[in-house]
Amino acid sequence: MDMIKIACLGLAGVLLGLLLKQMGSPFAELVSLGTCILIVYFTIGKLGFVLGLLDGLEEGINLQESYFKILMKIVGITYLADFSSSLCRDAGYSAIAGQIELFGKISILAISSPIIMTLIETIYSFL
Repeated sequence: MDMIKIACLGLAGVLLGLLLKQMGSPFAELVSLGTCILIVYFTIGKLGFVLGLLDGLEEGINLQESYFKILMKIVGITYLADFSSSLCRDAGYSAIAGQIELFGKISILAISSPIIMTLIETIYSFL
């Protein structure tokens, strides 16, 4: 039922934004941004449930806590970079969107370096 509400909110935001854009109103971009922020707000409410589920999964799997935190940071960076670059692209700022995506990729590589190093050490130990 929540997904239906979010889909309706998104469609209403798009339709209102298109209507305002046709009228030449400068508020069309703000409607798009406001709709995105509302959807993110409702998404954060679901995030608590998902994090609780992942904490239970972490306890069931023999995974170091630091690796699990790194994986969660990677997921967060991915979603944040995608969301913000999509907003920039929709506003007509493709160059900024590309730079946000690049920074997100470099950040993921930097954060994941301990996992990569452990993987390389494990491979070398078998050789």
